Order: sequence, then C-alpha cells, then structure tokens
Amino acid sequence: MRPTFMLGRILGVRVGVHWSLLVVFVLIAVGLGQGRLPRSHPGYPAPLYWTAGLVTAVVFFASLLAHELAHSVVARRNGVEVDDIVLWLLGGAARLKGEARTPGAELRIAAVGPATSLVLGGVFTLAAWLLHLASAPGLLVESVLWLGVINVLLAVFNTIPAAPLDGGRLLRAFLWWRTKDRLRATTMATTAGRVFGWFLTLLGLFLVLRGDVTDGLWLVLLGWFLVAAATVEGRQAQLRGTLAGIPVRNAMTMDPVTVPDDLAVGVFLSGAPQQYRHSAYPVIHGVRPVGLVTLDRARRVPANRRDLTALGDIMLPLDQVTTTAPDDPLADLLPRMAPGPDHRVLVLEGSALVGIVSASDINRMVNWLTTSLPRARGR
Repeated sequence: MRPTFMLGRILGVRVGVHWSLLVVFVLIAVGLGQGRLPRSHPGYPAPLYWTAGLVTAVVFFASLLAHELAHSVVARRNGVEVDDIVLWLLGGAARLKGEARTPGAELRIAAVGPATSLVLGGVFTLAAWLLHLASAPGLLVESVLWLGVINVLLAVFNTIPAAPLDGGRLLRAFLWWRTKDRLRATTMATTAGRVFGWFLTLLGLFLVLRGDVTDGLWLVLLGWFLVAAATVEGRQAQLRGTLAGIPVRNAMTMDPVTVPDDLAVGVFLSGAPQQYRHSAYPVIHGVRPVGLVTLDRARRVPANRRDLTALGDIMLPLDQVTTTAPDDPLADLLPRMAPGPDHRVLVLEGSALVGIVSASDINRMVNWLTTSLPRARGR
C-alpha cells in the first residue's frame, strides 16, 4: 500500500495517507455533521454540526495513527525496523523492513494495535461520561462518546482472524507456533483474509439488492480492499519463500549510472534516454547519494523551466527513498516495494552507493530460482 501523499515524520517514522482514507474522512464528517449529531441533539446552528463532525473525524484519524504507532514502537523493541506508516481505508498499515523473528514477537507486534484502540475507546467513553456528569453541551458529549464506540469497534474488527487485519497477524503467529512453518502460516492467514473479504462483498451485494444501498456499497468496498490486500500479501509470502536465503547483492544492478544533483533537467533529458536507457537514476552530490530521479519526474518540468531547474530540485530525497544493505535478505525488500515509476531501492554500504534494485531485478532472480534450480536438481 503506497501513500498518496506524506504527512511527515512522527517518532522517526514516515507517515503517509492513501486516497481511500479521504473517502472515509468525508463519510464520517458528513455522517456526523448532517446525520447523527443533528438527530440526537437538534437546535444547534448548522456550522456547529459541521465543525463538530470535522473535528471528530480528525481526532478519530489521530486514534488510527496512535494504533499504528503502537505497532511501530513494539516492532522496534522486538528488533524489527519500521519503514513507514500508511493510513488507509481499513485504518492503517505499518510497513516493516523485516519480519518478526519468533511467533511471540509477531503476536506482541500484532496485539498492541487493537489493545491501543481498546484503551482509547475506554478513555473516550469515560471522558463522555464525566462530561455528561459535568453537564457539558450534548453535542460535545455525543462526539466524544462516538469516538469511544468507534475505537472499541475498530479494536474488535481488527481482531478478526483474517489478513491483512491484525487478527490475521495473530492467527499467523498462532499457526506459525503450531506448525513451525512461517510460510504455511502466512498462506493460511491470507486465505482466511480472502474468504472474509468475499463474504463481506457478497453480503454487501445482498444488501444493495434489498434496497440498503449505502451500507451495501460500503461493505462491497471494504470486502474488495480486503480481498486485494490479502491477495497481495499471499503472493509476497510465496515470493519470500522462493527468495529465502538470497542476499540483496545477488539481485542488485551493481555500480548504477548516477547523475549529479546540479545537472540541469534539460541536459538530463537530452542525454539520458539515448546514453543510458534507464528510467530512474540515483542522484549524487559529489560522490554521496542524495536522492533518486526518474525520467517521468523530469518530463513533468515545463519546457521553458528545464534549463533553469536542477535535478536536485525535483528528485525524491534520500530519506523518502527505500534503501537497503547488500547483505540484507532480498525477501525483506518485498513488502517495502510497490509498482510505480519512482520506485527503486538504493543499495548502500555505509554511505556509499553500491547498487540499485528494481522489481525487474527481483523478477529475474525469481525466474532464475524457479527454472534453473529445479533443472539442476534433476541432473
């Protein structure tokens, strides 16, 4: 799941937002501002309902962020670094740079998210009760109570044993502990995720046919996202099994062609396609890598600005580029990669650039492992 835009860094972790979360934000703000709040507490001015709905939606998304940050903190304590957090339709996803080393670590990382939401639900519910006792405005009490209920529901929903939900991670930890086979456990958890996703989709279609269009379409959308996410996770699990034990250096393109950060975009476009025949290039300042630029990014610069714009002005900065070390497991790159013209992984040894990895590099390695090795075993 790639972010549509970035919010910045919190506790050293990049935080991004997927477009699907904006849909949820609008649904919550409208549902509260035009539906629940006016019905339960009539008599307030319309702008006040809208303000309460918007503020409540923002606080809810802060709760989602707290849920994901809890995953990140516990992951780090269990030796797993966090690449970024992406908030999306199902709440959020903390993208890890590796996998938990034991079923126990997997269980701790997965369980802390729902536990955080459950605690937040209790805090908001208690706050709503205290506000009610203090005779606070009904609109405020209703908004805080809604936050309590929705956080509890979020905790319960996330414990459903179906990947990519936290409950799917809990299921995988249990199956991994029982079978001693992480790949088999992942496959079973993702299968459960697809089954649950299709169940929600079919239930949504049934509701649509019964005339409940809003709730039905919501379930269809949710089910579709679950099926898609579980399918991707299942494929990645199979690839991780194929690539087990392979270091990054075996798949990377060594000594990639680089471009200086002060090179004009116009000069770059006039020479890069003919001379190098690549679509993405590491950008260097002296000999130090500082970012990544693609032909697509360069072509977006207006023609009359290309000779006045340096590659350093349009590149993706290094702190937003996925990096790895040459001896890191190649399988650990899979959850950190996604399709797109900007996506390459820079391979750094210390601060020196030694290689670059693209999806095609991984595909070549997979093809070689699945064709050459079986043939070699048969001889």
